[in-house]
Amino acid sequence: MLHRRPATWHDSGVLPYAAYLRVYEPLTAFAPQDQARWARYAESRDRPRRAGALEVEHGEAVRRLLPVPPLPAPERESPNAYLRRVEETLYVCPWQSRLRSWLAFASFRGSVPVKLASRFVPQAIAEQTADDFDRFKRGEPSLRTHIRTSTWHVPIAWFVPFDSAERWLVLGSEQPAETGAQTTAAPPRNMLYVTSMAQARRRVARALVVIRRHVGQVAALTEVEEVGRWLEEFHPHSLVELDYGGLVHLMDDRTLQGDQSVAEVATALAGLDNGQEELAFAMYQRVILRWRSIRALESAN
Repeated sequence: MLHRRPATWHDSGVLPYAAYLRVYEPLTAFAPQDQARWARYAESRDRPRRAGALEVEHGEAVRRLLPVPPLPAPERESPNAYLRRVEETLYVCPWQSRLRSWLAFASFRGSVPVKLASRFVPQAIAEQTADDFDRFKRGEPSLRTHIRTSTWHVPIAWFVPFDSAERWLVLGSEQPAETGAQTTAAPPRNMLYVTSMAQARRRVARALVVIRRHVGQVAALTEVEEVGRWLEEFHPHSLVELDYGGLVHLMDDRTLQGDQSVAEVATALAGLDNGQEELAFAMYQRVILRWRSIRALESAN
């Protein structure tokens, strides 16, 4: 069953209804000065722990947007990151809050009329934000972000890099119901998948072959291609994580336990490749309908 109370982002203790696709690069993938900085950060007692990191990240964004007028992007880049350790290897996923805010604001400005955009952010502040971003881009060769965000749903293409055995589910304060890849401590009520970059790239490449051969040029192909290009930008020994984030609060325990979107997308692709079109269509429709019902909650009263 879906939870239909549409809490706002400002409700106490409620995270934004968003999912996250993250890449954690090994410490050795970073420049020497950044390696030293992230190594110190990992040993710091003051850094946000995984159990509350998403809440801290969200809180920073809310405090920036509450003033009148709001600040589209923080004045400085975030010093924080999500961390994972597998055996002796430290993996780092920087928050990049300033860069992600710039990119999101540029997308927002490009998708709405100027007069409408100015109702949210005054023109002078919008132009100053754009100027700051332009100066940053002149000195930065890459605008690569380690985190992608999707509100009110998980895009179908995001399920492709993972396997159902890699699911990690926590309901309330219970112990993980399923264990796949090694993970660090996570907050109560959480669902995520973690895999290696090699596995993620292999699965995406295999999916692209199947889609091109049997479907052709469709939106699904473009979306999977985009995920594949993004993954290619990172170190080959990275980890890839799909985190349901605040979306877990839109679903009760039974719905979360029954969510097999990763397995269903994989079955749809296998069915398509094996000539089992009815099976492929049924699995794909099951995923589409599940997430369509969740997205509908955005406009629920």
